[in-house]
Amino acid sequence: MDEQKWLDDVRATFRRYKMYCERAAEQVSDKDFFSSLGGNPQSIATLMKHLGGNHRSRWRNFFETDGEKRDRNRDREFIVEGETRESIYEKWEEGWQVAFESLNNIDKADLDRLITIRGKASSVAEAIQRNLTHVAYHAGQIVHLARQLVGENWKTLSIAIGKSEEYNSKMQEKYGDWYIKEDQKEK
Repeated sequence: MDEQKWLDDVRATFRRYKMYCERAAEQVSDKDFFSSLGGNPQSIATLMKHLGGNHRSRWRNFFETDGEKRDRNRDREFIVEGETRESIYEKWEEGWQVAFESLNNIDKADLDRLITIRGKASSVAEAIQRNLTHVAYHAGQIVHLARQLVGENWKTLSIAIGKSEEYNSKMQEKYGDWYIKEDQKEK
């Protein structure tokens, strides 16, 4: 795959994970936004605050400074006492803004450049992949928590269970025969 295509796909994937988190969080009440399950101290609020803080640290001055900024207090990201939903969203949006600004300024020539995170050298491509994996991990937690907290009123973020054939039919109507899997085509 060409590097520019990879970068475009990565940027789109980051945006998609952000959207999944937000659509999941929108479905929970303010009380549940701060709730955790099964003795786990993490809530949707703590996870969103943590991702915002992580982005702010990792992506700010991306090429010039270590990805673990001296002004970051990671442990505080998991404390939401005294926070409101709005204050969490401010930290969330600030982190994502920094991340997207940096991501948009990276081009394929930068992918082999070295940066540091916690004093360890990584290529830009490795650092991007590392952060994308981190986001995916926590996005999954956020969606799972929201789904459990919302219960039967959950609005799926993808294809609903039992609706795959209906979805595939719509895609075939929209895109034609190329959407049909090879083993389904008539010979």
